[in-house]
Amino acid sequence: MSDTRTRFAPSPTGYMHVGNLRTALYTWLQARHDGGTFILRIEDTDQGRYVAGATDIIYDTLRATGLTWDEGPDIGGPVGPYVQSERMGLFRQYAEQLVRGGRAYYCFCTEERLTALHEAQKAAGEVSHYDGHCRDLSPDEVAEKLAAGVPYVIRQRIPEHGVAGFDDVVYGHIEVDVKELDDQILIKTDGMPTYNFANVVDDHLMGITHVIRGSEYLSSTPKYNLLYEAFGWEKPTYIHCPPVMKDAQNKLSKRNGDASYQDLIARGFLPQAVLNYLLLLGWAPEGEQEIFALDEMVHIWDPARISKSPAIFDPLKLRAINAAYIRALPAEEFRRLADPFIDGAVHRAIDRGLLCENLQPRCEVLEDIPPQLDFFDAVAPFDAELYQNKKQKTTPETARQALSALLPVLEAQENWQRDAIFESCRALAEQMERKNGWLLYPLGIALSGKARTPGGGTDLAAMLGKAETLARVRAALAAL
Repeated sequence: MSDTRTRFAPSPTGYMHVGNLRTALYTWLQARHDGGTFILRIEDTDQGRYVAGATDIIYDTLRATGLTWDEGPDIGGPVGPYVQSERMGLFRQYAEQLVRGGRAYYCFCTEERLTALHEAQKAAGEVSHYDGHCRDLSPDEVAEKLAAGVPYVIRQRIPEHGVAGFDDVVYGHIEVDVKELDDQILIKTDGMPTYNFANVVDDHLMGITHVIRGSEYLSSTPKYNLLYEAFGWEKPTYIHCPPVMKDAQNKLSKRNGDASYQDLIARGFLPQAVLNYLLLLGWAPEGEQEIFALDEMVHIWDPARISKSPAIFDPLKLRAINAAYIRALPAEEFRRLADPFIDGAVHRAIDRGLLCENLQPRCEVLEDIPPQLDFFDAVAPFDAELYQNKKQKTTPETARQALSALLPVLEAQENWQRDAIFESCRALAEQMERKNGWLLYPLGIALSGKARTPGGGTDLAAMLGKAETLARVRAALAAL
């Protein structure tokens, strides 16, 4: 085992955003590629966004995709607890340590003062920032206010001069003038730590060596590094990932109707296919191969191949990858997954084994199944134009001739297996000196009322059974 320790630290807000799952994947791959440790940490301090049951969604999603963790809330570990709300006693002591060292300070500014300050800055065309009003309060003034119970926050004391920088695996060296950084709040008036401060403390205490997160945190990282320096802690390796975008202007957002991981699974995308697609969403392998099993991902993982550019979510690409996974499923597994989608569309007894054999190469996503099956319960209304087919050289009139010839053959058919039905139809076509399609194309239309179905005419006949097949052929003949 290497010394690499990575963490995935989601907030339990109700669903798994695909961008979050991509971060989990990259974080897991870094740990597994290095032979290190992958940690799951639940960051639940923002109680306003907390959703009951959301932690179970996180567990279920990671397990379903194979992203198992080595330490976490449910299995424990040497640096727990792994739920942030259970670590509250830690953060104030570290913030007060910074205050004693002159790297942070108590701020007693009221909400009214801060609102007026920010409005004045906005009116002056300035970027909203804290003006350092409480930076230089004397120890006696601070002690007096604390003794009086005046509400306060603890702010990070950003140096007045110099630059703050860091090296990122994806974006290279980044540095900013410290004058551009705000004295961020570390501990809020209610005693809770801010997200940024809790992250730094927890990452250090848990020994995190590689921090993998979205590029929206690039601007905050110089402040993180100043905190590491203030404590005298070793800084982690930073790997920032480009955002996942709906298009060139808009990020993916559940609030805007974009699919979460749970939505994709409900529609019939396979967990490993989604994971495979997310691997490629902002990361490029060396060769042309695009389909990777999880162990292959571990072997080829290289964070330096993450793109700097925003990754555009491409539903068609996801469908294509999912189709490849569906085609590769064992027949029994495909049927297990397809059955719930068939249940909602077919309410009569049919040969499901044969149906699934025909469906598997004809669907890219399991939600493609129901629209293909609506004719099983009731044949679509008669449409003479459907019988017109140049390739099969059929017309409504030739269809009538074909079905008239087929009906007695089907009536006499005793073995109602697909191959036996097909052989009888083939023999009839040979006897009539016609191609098979001249007979079987009209049969498929008669049984379904559709030009495209999961299987040809003899497949449909075998699925429907003899009685229903004969009834539909007779009805089509009457209509013709």
